[in-house]
Amino acid sequence: MPHTEFGGAVTFVNRFLLHGPAEEFERVFAATSEFMGSRPGFLWHMLLRPLETGQDRHYVNVAAWEDEAAFRAAVQHPDFAPHAGALRALSTSEPTLYETRQTRAAETGRS
Repeated sequence: MPHTEFGGAVTFVNRFLLHGPAEEFERVFAATSEFMGSRPGFLWHMLLRPLETGQDRHYVNVAAWEDEAAFRAAVQHPDFAPHAGALRALSTSEPTLYETRQTRAAETGRS
């Protein structure tokens, strides 16, 4: 389990390509989000869809976890399997776990 100068927090990025209805995918994803949000070590997530015309079959999930172990425990939990299966029924995905290497925030007090 890598430990970086950023405290060991990890970011999970998962790109989805839908082959089912977007409304159903968002409903299923919301249930998955509720499950993951209840797992120890979960910090936050965002589900994103591109604004570009013709890209409405693509989604990206970005989620932050306290550490790799917390993320791994969540996806290995037996109650996660039905969520993963429901998402796979509607999409294909490209999941990747990342460690933080650099960050920058906007400067405060700019005029």
